[in-house]
Amino acid sequence: MILVFGGTTEGRKAVEVLEEAGNAYYYSTKTGEQDITQHHGQRIDGALDKGSMLVFCREHDIRIIVDAAHPFASQLHQTIAQVSEALNVPVIRYERIYPPRDPDITWIDDYSQVPTDIQSLLATTGVQSISKLKYLERKGIKVVYRILNRESSIVLAHQQGATDDQLCFFEDGAQIDVDTEAILLKESGLSGGFSEKVAEAQAKGMRIIALKRPKLSFSHSVNGPYGLLRAVEKLLPEFYPLHSGLTTGTCATAAAVAAWMSQRDGALVTPIPVILPNGETITVPVGYGEGYAYCIKEAGDDPDVTNGIEIRAKVEPSDTFEILGGEGVGRFTLPGFDYPPGSPAINKAPREMMSQNINENVRITISVPDGVEIARRTFNPRLGIEGGISIIGVSGIVKPFSEEAFIDSIRKCMTVAQASGAECVVINSGGKSERFVKALYPDLPQQSFVEYGNYIGETLKIANELDIKNVTLGVMLGKAVKLAAGHLDTHSRKTVMDKAFIQQLLMESGITIDISDMTLARELWERIPPNQLDDFAHRVILHCAEHCKPLVPHGSLTILLIDDNGKIYEV
Repeated sequence: MILVFGGTTEGRKAVEVLEEAGNAYYYSTKTGEQDITQHHGQRIDGALDKGSMLVFCREHDIRIIVDAAHPFASQLHQTIAQVSEALNVPVIRYERIYPPRDPDITWIDDYSQVPTDIQSLLATTGVQSISKLKYLERKGIKVVYRILNRESSIVLAHQQGATDDQLCFFEDGAQIDVDTEAILLKESGLSGGFSEKVAEAQAKGMRIIALKRPKLSFSHSVNGPYGLLRAVEKLLPEFYPLHSGLTTGTCATAAAVAAWMSQRDGALVTPIPVILPNGETITVPVGYGEGYAYCIKEAGDDPDVTNGIEIRAKVEPSDTFEILGGEGVGRFTLPGFDYPPGSPAINKAPREMMSQNINENVRITISVPDGVEIARRTFNPRLGIEGGISIIGVSGIVKPFSEEAFIDSIRKCMTVAQASGAECVVINSGGKSERFVKALYPDLPQQSFVEYGNYIGETLKIANELDIKNVTLGVMLGKAVKLAAGHLDTHSRKTVMDKAFIQQLLMESGITIDISDMTLARELWERIPPNQLDDFAHRVILHCAEHCKPLVPHGSLTILLIDDNGKIYEV
């Protein structure tokens, strides 16, 4: 079992990550005032001291503690550390992302260090800091306290000696509307709005004083959802039924950073910190060869043919920042990608990751020794990528059997199909259905045929986004009866054959047959009398069209129902 201490933005994100597992966990806040939705987690509220936390962890078999509490909740962090040591329970600290410290800001370690050569101060450090700042008032400094606009905070402010005219309130989207010489902030990170507060204070010409965040020392620290996911997978593997992996883009970035750092510092470091596109940092294991660094592609439980391949990076000095494709990295031969034909098949997100992580003029050459052979088992030949694999990845992390990864592949195929200039794009479920529909469109190029797998709805939405005017949907009966019932994702994990709905289709078609013992929809081709097949097929297509055509409101959609022998029905 996992126990999360939250009440913060990071706590909310932790809940989102843990909810994906479908397993139970506990979420603890001090006040119980955070609005958060949980389906599998159990909410507990109220402060826990060391004794009560020890009892709770023992009684509920807590195996991991996730500390996603506010960085300045020092007493809670200390208690968590003590309980962790006593019970030998690992702690994952879900830290915030912090911008570099601006030298123009006055940084202090304690409230007693606030400069006293000011006339007035706006303190945004929370209601608990009022008593610690009262000494400034005794020195003749006017202090205004900005607190949360809730009754419990106002009562506590009054208890610490603040008067009503000294209080102002945090409101969503509120600007700094208090005229003081200086402002006191906590180093609250990006999620705490620190950068925005600094920028606003600078614009008003205010002197900025910032209280440094406390130093925390937990053995496992993350600063984003993917890091938390992978830390839980490592420490408690059974919590998630399937485990995540890394994209080829993340692996290439890790190898490039390792090669660059080894040249710069002369040290062979592993694992390597890598900043992902969402701004968080994860660590990635790497290795070193003669003049290059490498990363082994880790697909997790995702069925990926690139799992286990070696992705290498060589880094050389340059007057500009360059990314080249070496052995086993394919090249674009068709339009429709982020880069023109002839460019190495390294997509935009991995290029930006390498640039962000290195931020220096170098020449990076990415190579994949087994890339040519592996590429034959990917989408690449269909996409017009020749000579190797492509280096891809939007988020940097691959979730097992993730819709994101497959839909991203569909989007690439649709973009290439559009760029081919063909008059029509033909979407189909796979090799068998594609073979049949190709016979109807012998003049269309290969790029015009796109596999949707199970994601019919998403594929049609992409067609609409790309403003593709003519789409043909080829579908076989197993998926068609699910689609006709309104299931735009036909995967067996999402929906199963609905015999009651099929019986309705048969009745609408004037067909009376017994399907009580039917296990597969395609059996209908044999059970329905031949002279009634056309009526049934047309009824199925009409129901499919009812759900599909609204997804392409500005285009023409043709739906083809295909039987097991390749006969095609169309309304």
